[in-house]
Amino acid sequence: MTQTFTDDYQRADGRGVQLTFAEPDRAVRGGVVVLHEAEGVTAEVQELLAALASDGWLAVAPDIAGGGSFDGRSVLAATDVTLAWLADREVRADLIGVMGFDLGGTAALVVAARRKLGAAVSVGGRGVVEPVSDALPALVDIAGELSSPWLGLYGDDGDEAAEAEIERLREAAASAPVAANVIRYPGASHRFDADPAAAAEAWQRTLDWFGAYLR
Repeated sequence: MTQTFTDDYQRADGRGVQLTFAEPDRAVRGGVVVLHEAEGVTAEVQELLAALASDGWLAVAPDIAGGGSFDGRSVLAATDVTLAWLADREVRADLIGVMGFDLGGTAALVVAARRKLGAAVSVGGRGVVEPVSDALPALVDIAGELSSPWLGLYGDDGDEAAEAEIERLREAAASAPVAANVIRYPGASHRFDADPAAAAEAWQRTLDWFGAYLR
């Protein structure tokens, strides 16, 4: 498996963040910022970084909370410093994407609505209708403000209320001025654990989305 590394990155203006990253063993196609779940940069996040690097992306995950709170302000602050790290490595903004799972998926949509990047992917982003916290918005409230092409991938367990929320998110995203798509996988569960075939298909959609927009 591709090796991951860490970098305690500091800017001249005092901003900094701890980064975990994986580099491709061939020409870099672009960069992908991976926003982690509430548990932080876990072994699963490192595996995701390695998988993205295997597809040619310089993949990097900032420690969003840094021992503090996981909110909209800390998400954007950590992301902005990570974008600067990629710029230092001569990765253009239009060749940078962002993605996240679960709470990280929520954060990815927040970034896609507040920053203009090449592409964004959310896998199972929580807080669709009701915010996950006072510091993060409901996704339906900001999906129409997307400034980066965004793909939302959602598994469910056949819960009608969850289905209705995802459809509301689809409608909100459709009003955005950029490309947006929401895919629902019935029976795949929130984390796609119940359906490996759906998980594989969702992963391929993710790679295709980045391949289509980061070019």
